[in-house]
Amino acid sequence: MNDKDFSTPTSGGVPITDDLVGRLADEAEEGYEVTDLRRRGGRRPMGSAAADVVPVRLDPELRAALVRRAEYEHISAGEVIRSALRAWLDVA
Repeated sequence: MNDKDFSTPTSGGVPITDDLVGRLADEAEEGYEVTDLRRRGGRRPMGSAAADVVPVRLDPELRAALVRRAEYEHISAGEVIRSALRAWLDVA
């Protein structure tokens, strides 16, 4: 390997040249069709709107029981809590 190998920035192994930067800038200035852009992950929606985070304090025994139930059911602790609240509050 020579010094050139370390000094040339790449994107996914493709060298970033002035020509490439110019082409990408021209493409960006033309604009993108939003529906054609790929989703980059993130959390799936839960319900009809964005979900709120609600902090809750749990004593060690309740926390341990929650973790045991989540492991037994092969689901997250949050899903155990949501399921229990739905059943207790009688909501879908």
